[in-house]
Amino acid sequence: MSARLNIYGDAISGNCLKVKWTADLLGLQYDWIETSVLEAETRTPEFLAMNPAGQVPTVVLADGAVLAQSNAIILYLNKVHSGGLLPQEPYAQGKVFEWLFWEQYSHETAIAVRRFHKHYLKKSDAEIDPKLMEKGAAALTLMENALKDGAYLVGEKLTLADISLVAYTRLAHEGGFDLEPYPAIRRWIARVERDLGLQPAQTPERAA
Repeated sequence: MSARLNIYGDAISGNCLKVKWTADLLGLQYDWIETSVLEAETRTPEFLAMNPAGQVPTVVLADGAVLAQSNAIILYLNKVHSGGLLPQEPYAQGKVFEWLFWEQYSHETAIAVRRFHKHYLKKSDAEIDPKLMEKGAAALTLMENALKDGAYLVGEKLTLADISLVAYTRLAHEGGFDLEPYPAIRRWIARVERDLGLQPAQTPERAA
């Protein structure tokens, strides 16, 4: 498939960036259509006609078919373009799926949500649900333990699990999460950023 994709995404969103990074890694041709959540550009009649859920990322394929949900999109792109970002061995493949489901249910719902409230809505800590910090810390602890004995989340090379999880983990400090107690996570972030050709994420120390 050589025709271009249209990727509707918001550059502040890790969910959108994971789609961009996957497309870039696979060498795909695409048009990025910046679609601001803060400006309610996902709530226009035109956008809702394309994706009734009113969410980004949303991808319009070469044949006009529409696909949404970030992890579904990266799985599709890897499958169609034989990207090698999903293990073929059934158990290892299942572990990648496990991380992808967990990311959306237990990780993104705490770390990304707290980041949005603190960094973009400029809420004080007192205004943010304290359970988000507790849930996010639990997610980071689980990842730290998983990464202590391995370079990547599944196996010994980059997979979709790493792309999905790094998107918001590398920006966790913007939600008030201190990554200093998580050395395995910090090493993993640097490794995945290099794999994806990303500039290192801004940290409070670097910003000082």
